[in-house]
Amino acid sequence: MPYTNERGTTVDHQRHATAEMAAQFHRLFVNRRAYTLQSYKPHPDTGRHYYFRPKARDGQALPGLSLETLRQHLAGELTVGLYSINPKTQRSKWVAIDADYKNAVEHLLKLQYELTQDGVEPALEKSNRGGHLWIFFEQPALARDCRVYIYHTALRLGLPIKGAGLPEGIEIFPRQDEIESNEFGNAIRAPLGVHRGAKESRGWRFWFYNADYTLTDQLAYLGRLRKVTEAELQGFVAGKEIPAEFVQQTRRPETPRRYYTSAPGEFRIFDYVQVRRQVGRNWIARCPSCAGANRDRSGDNLAIAVEEPRKYICWAGCSKEMIREAVGRPIVQKRYA
Repeated sequence: MPYTNERGTTVDHQRHATAEMAAQFHRLFVNRRAYTLQSYKPHPDTGRHYYFRPKARDGQALPGLSLETLRQHLAGELTVGLYSINPKTQRSKWVAIDADYKNAVEHLLKLQYELTQDGVEPALEKSNRGGHLWIFFEQPALARDCRVYIYHTALRLGLPIKGAGLPEGIEIFPRQDEIESNEFGNAIRAPLGVHRGAKESRGWRFWFYNADYTLTDQLAYLGRLRKVTEAELQGFVAGKEIPAEFVQQTRRPETPRRYYTSAPGEFRIFDYVQVRRQVGRNWIARCPSCAGANRDRSGDNLAIAVEEPRKYICWAGCSKEMIREAVGRPIVQKRYA
């Protein structure tokens, strides 16, 4: 897939994405085999390219993330999302700080400089409206310690952290201190691939600063960065805890808020589906429209927002009209004289 970079140079990343590059990428970023994929087509209702956990045609889960899938990601053939925490160890290979708001890059640069004062070498990646700041560890580190370190550093600098009353601010991955064996946490777009949802240009790549815009140079740069040791991280977080105002973000509700403030007769999706589990900020259930078409056999195509259950979406592309029709509550279009 030819791609024109920001310097106007056309590069054939299909040809240059090799198995060795995939292996380099795996060593840096992959901490567990579960992953997500970004949809090729925008959702008909929102126009966004959502992420979903890939499944085989029979509805069963596909084998875990492979080197070939990573090669395809680097080649721009598909776009992978990575989970940070391995539930067997509660550890992560990296911390990623996502900032996507006004003044985001300025805040990330401020955070990057402060981290370098500790001897850390963060890598700043461009993104659609801001950037991602990545920190790598010599060996996977406890997710809780990763989060404590960034929370305290960011607050010391006066940077906004999303949550605790702030609608915008940095987001810290891992998003949880720990997860259960059947949970995944929150995924983040894997670097160096194609971001299909970028507004400026469909199929846009966002590179790391401080390296030439080729896969070879980018991976070499990331490989050269000094990795934080376990002893160093322990020193950074000694005597510290997650700040009290953010503790609630590390916990998850045990059950969905089945009923919420609504007008009489208002449609409530929880009245028509059974929640299977929570993944990140969404409850997961079977899509009624998919089920009616004998799809979604694994029962996880429908996502319902934990914080706002009126918001729900089918990863397979069913519209709200299709879902409402499937449960016998079609959307009635208002008519005006």
